[in-house]
This record gives sequence, structure tokens and C-alpha cells, in this order.
Amino acid sequence: MDTKILLENGTNELEVLEFVLDDHSYGINVAKIREIIPYAEVTPVPNAHPSIEGIFMPRDTMITAIDLKNCLQRGKSEPGGLFIVTNFNKLDIAFHVDQVLGIHRVSWADIIKPGTTISTTEEGVSTGIIKMNEKLIIILDFEKIVADINPETGLKMSDIDAIGARPRNSIPILIAEDSVLLNKLIVDSLKKAGYENLIHTENGQEAYDVIMDCKAKGTLKEHVQCIVTDIEMPLMDGHRLTKLVKSDDATKDIPIVIFSSLVNEEMRRKGEALGADAQLSKPEIGKLVQIIDGLVLNK
Repeated sequence: MDTKILLENGTNELEVLEFVLDDHSYGINVAKIREIIPYAEVTPVPNAHPSIEGIFMPRDTMITAIDLKNCLQRGKSEPGGLFIVTNFNKLDIAFHVDQVLGIHRVSWADIIKPGTTISTTEEGVSTGIIKMNEKLIIILDFEKIVADINPETGLKMSDIDAIGARPRNSIPILIAEDSVLLNKLIVDSLKKAGYENLIHTENGQEAYDVIMDCKAKGTLKEHVQCIVTDIEMPLMDGHRLTKLVKSDDATKDIPIVIFSSLVNEEMRRKGEALGADAQLSKPEIGKLVQIIDGLVLNK
């Protein structure tokens, strides 16, 4: 399957692969997918998490296979079906699914926030919902699924503790991150690193509204001297936010750091083309502080 469907940079669109588990439709951002392959026999790992089926090595690359049905508390998958092989947060992981239905191009503006339309279990690992032909496609938060299995794949908070005591400063930083947990962790990390003047928003649209409000009031320097943004967010994604900021003479000099699990070679090229000043994968919270230091403290 060809997952290299090219989207024009900064259009606020994404490609979602629709797949099925027990006749329920779910989705994953195509940008996370390396390939889709038939189910392969795996080698069990002793004392592994119940959702880990085992490991296998296609083309000499070791990949961990995760039983997605088990993660969603829908029982255990039987041999068969497909593996969606992904790469995010610098990890190669295969998710076991029943079947794949196809790819849909959608706008982040059309993605509905999770709510009472889905079960409690799914709501906890969902980033949004697409309504298509009277059918709901639940976009799963694969980063959270993996972090729940192995917390070491999440933000490396020990990197912040290693920085030690630092002087406080009032340099204003704007954060756009839709995950409540990650938003809080980023804020807490930056505060530990001395950054006390933080505005945190849930998506690119909220962040852009803050920027435009400050621009209208002539208070940009007082409230936004650096932007930290995720890529995948409802309403407006980080690439669209970057494009809007960097194409406006009034805001183009504000440094933008893209902090996302999706920062791979292809996505890095997209971010560079849009004018991002730095790009980091989400586990690297210590490096995020170093990058921000270089952009705002060492001017």
C-alpha cells in the first residue's frame, strides 16, 4: 500500500486510514504509517504487557506487535487480519487489525472532539471522530496507547529533573497541544525550566486566535515571543498554524518549535518548508527546553 499521499503544506488537511475491529471503524493518520502487511507469526515476549502479542522481524527490522483489540478491551485477536506498521516517537510498532477499508482526506476543522458518542474506553484513547456517510470513524490516540503499555515511550521527565535549578524568567511562550495530559506535562516542564509566562491552548485555532488578538491590540511582544506546537490537532493543525504565522509580516519573526510524535524525515521537510525554526520528537522534552533557550534567551 502506498502511504506517501502528498498533501500541500499547511492546508489543514490530513489523510486518515480507516480500519476495522469487530465491525467498528477506527482511523489513524496516514503520516504515521510505514506499510500495511498481512498478519505474520510473532515470537511471544516473556512477562510482556497483555496487549503485546510479540515481536517479528520483516526485512531485518525488529517490530513490536500490539493487539489493538486487547487495548480497547474488546477481547483478544486471533491469528489473521493485518498489521498496520507505524513509526512515531522514533518507534516501529505494528498494530493488529481485522481489515483495512481505505483512505479518506479530511480537514482538521471537520474532526469532532470525543464525547459521549463513544464508550469510556475509546474516549480515553481517541483524538477525534469523523462522521462520514452516517458512520462514525474514531481516530485513535496511538501515542497514548503505546505510553499506557510502556510509560518510558512518553515524555522523558527525567531530562527536566536533570537540568536542575534555573532562574525564573517572564518570556512569554504560547503552547498549542490538544492532549490534556501532554499539554500539562509541557507546561509543568517549562515551568521547572524557569519559564513562568505561559499561555496554553488546545489546538492551532485557539493559538492563532490568541496571536491575532495580540496583533490587533499591539501586544504581541508582551504575550507571544515563542510558539510550541503539536502537528495533529482538531480545528487547526500545527502545520497550518506555522504557515499562517510565517506568512504574516507582523508575526513571521516569532520562533516556532514543532514538538510532535510525527517528526520524521518527510514531516521535517514539510516543517522546514513552512518556516518552522525547530522540530523535535515528543519524547525529547529536555531538548525542547534547550531549543527554546537558544531561540529566546540567547538572541
